[in-house]
Amino acid sequence: MDSALKLLGVTLLALLINLPFGYLRQNCEKFTFAWYFYVHISIPVIIFLRIKSGFSWHFIPITLGAAVAGQLIGGRINRRFKRSG
Repeated sequence: MDSALKLLGVTLLALLINLPFGYLRQNCEKFTFAWYFYVHISIPVIIFLRIKSGFSWHFIPITLGAAVAGQLIGGRINRRFKRSG
């Protein structure tokens, strides 16, 4: 049970860390330096969290999926604010 909670915590942190970067990425032109920066800047933090929590490389797809979801949700929030504001 303890490892399941740790995994849930790391997954949620991966998602939450990527929300602001997805928001900022939405303002950049695709494939520019800033776009790549916002997409990849959270990866070292997520790797650190995963290793410190004691999870092996087998859990990379879970944390990667949460990071992508955070990027997409952050971008969607940005688009909604632009439409309404």
